[in-house]
Amino acid sequence: MNTMDYIISQITSSEVNAIGAFFKLGLSLILGAVIGIERRRKGQFAGTRTFALISMGATLAMLVSIYVPQEYMGLKNGDPGRIAAQVISGIGFLGAGAILHMKGSVRGLTTAAGIWIAACIGLAIGAGMYIIAIISCLLIFFILIQMDFYEHKYLSGGEYKVIRVKADGVITDLEPFRVIFDKHKIHIQNEFIKYEYKDSISIINFIVVSRGKVPNYVNLFSEIEKIEPSIHSITLTNEINN
Repeated sequence: MNTMDYIISQITSSEVNAIGAFFKLGLSLILGAVIGIERRRKGQFAGTRTFALISMGATLAMLVSIYVPQEYMGLKNGDPGRIAAQVISGIGFLGAGAILHMKGSVRGLTTAAGIWIAACIGLAIGAGMYIIAIISCLLIFFILIQMDFYEHKYLSGGEYKVIRVKADGVITDLEPFRVIFDKHKIHIQNEFIKYEYKDSISIINFIVVSRGKVPNYVNLFSEIEKIEPSIHSITLTNEINN
């Protein structure tokens, strides 16, 4: 058996060995990183390093799960599902962190789902399912890139935004704001109001979603500014100001 055949046999072996483990960890690093690059390109906090570590960690967990019964219990197949099950349930904490970081908005769900499936890819590689892992990675890219293009092209205008109005004094009547939003065909999903009585400041967060074409926010802000002379800032954002 020549060197190349030996390496291939080690990589495809069902038993844990140094060469096969190195290949699996390297492949999971690459597939996790390429998913992370796409997420980082979209401005998400979980990027290349995060996804690479998650994928590699899941692969290592699967290798350990196979290795322990193989070496210490005399079993060739063992029960790799035990540690794998803990990875699937435990990875939810990272996914929840990606969502909670957005301070109450719905952003971060796609990244959380990406974190979960990156762990699944790592488990697949650890189990020797190389082709399936690579196909899964390609399908993830199709979802993140092609479906994102479809959503922006055909479903544009349905994205939730936060319009934050900061003004001096205590503003209690929000009806004039609602009238202007209706005029621009912007639906108010929810309203959050914060009064700072000591400094006499009102902070109003309007959770809005537009139907149809993207609104002209410049004209919208100009009309809102005329409602109340005490308004000194209007912000379009994705986060609610606590």
